[in-house]
Amino acid sequence: MLRMFGDLLPIKFRELRDSELETYIQEIMTQNQREYFAKGNDLDFSYISSDGGRFRVNVFRKDTGVGATFRAIPTEIPSIDKLGLPPIVKKLCDYHQGMILVTGSTGTGKSTTLAAMIDLLNQTRRLNIISLEDPIEFVHRSKSSQIIQREYGTHVPSFAEGVRAAMREDPDVILVGELRDAETISMAMTAAETGHLVLGTLHTTGAVKTIDRIIDALPVQEREQTKSFLAQSLLAVVTQVLVKTVDGRGRKAICEVMVMTKAIAKLIQSDQTHQVPSQLQTGRDLGMQMMDQSLLAALQAKEIDPDDAYAYATDKRLFQKFATDASVLPKMDLTQSQTGL
Repeated sequence: MLRMFGDLLPIKFRELRDSELETYIQEIMTQNQREYFAKGNDLDFSYISSDGGRFRVNVFRKDTGVGATFRAIPTEIPSIDKLGLPPIVKKLCDYHQGMILVTGSTGTGKSTTLAAMIDLLNQTRRLNIISLEDPIEFVHRSKSSQIIQREYGTHVPSFAEGVRAAMREDPDVILVGELRDAETISMAMTAAETGHLVLGTLHTTGAVKTIDRIIDALPVQEREQTKSFLAQSLLAVVTQVLVKTVDGRGRKAICEVMVMTKAIAKLIQSDQTHQVPSQLQTGRDLGMQMMDQSLLAALQAKEIDPDDAYAYATDKRLFQKFATDASVLPKMDLTQSQTGL
């Protein structure tokens, strides 16, 4: 199967037998990777084909045998402008310390956004940038900055250890591929508090869920300390989804953006994160926007498919009048409507 612009499509090719497929996959693995996979583990690695194409690979076992997912990684790192990201994303790259999080579910382009931010820093500032990834995706060449890319499992045993080591390597910027556990989150927070700019990702679908996830991930006795960190050192949360373009031949990143303000910091420290969305709605001058606001703006500019926009919307009533596919709309209960009349 191929995923084209978000949709899965079958490849016109003969069925591969399990043993044949496994042989193909074994060919592109190193000896260490074969041994690791043979122990029953899933395997993540990057692969460069003979023609120079680069892929992120996940190999796994299922009821019918071995399976693999390949994600194509462009050789050219796209710019923030080319990706159509909000202008505030560029401004976030001017900070010297604190934490910036790019969040969203799997496959929403978080790695691409971070790569674009790192590339901007690489071009415009003289920094020591240390990147911790699983696996390494976009390959950065040092320009104005020095970029050191380290891979989970190959160069560092864990993200937490990678961050701990990075702080002894004179970094200005640390990119943490994924804040996947309490230890990594804690180490990343320490790095941000001690004068470094930390960029990271979380699999959360909004600013409020991101804040709550970080607070809940750490021990209860550290709750107040964590809230204090978020209020003082969290710079912004950018949450994104990929929505089909009008012609169906591409996808556009649509973002929710939260920029830390004194008002939001106070809401975090007083356990009132549920009121953060109202700050996003009124903070447009600071570059903030709700996901629905962003979707609506892109829809009115005829940049995205109205049915796909409806699917991603939180308050779907705002988007019903744009939808063209009646099957995606809620069904009206005729009995109740007649009774009401």
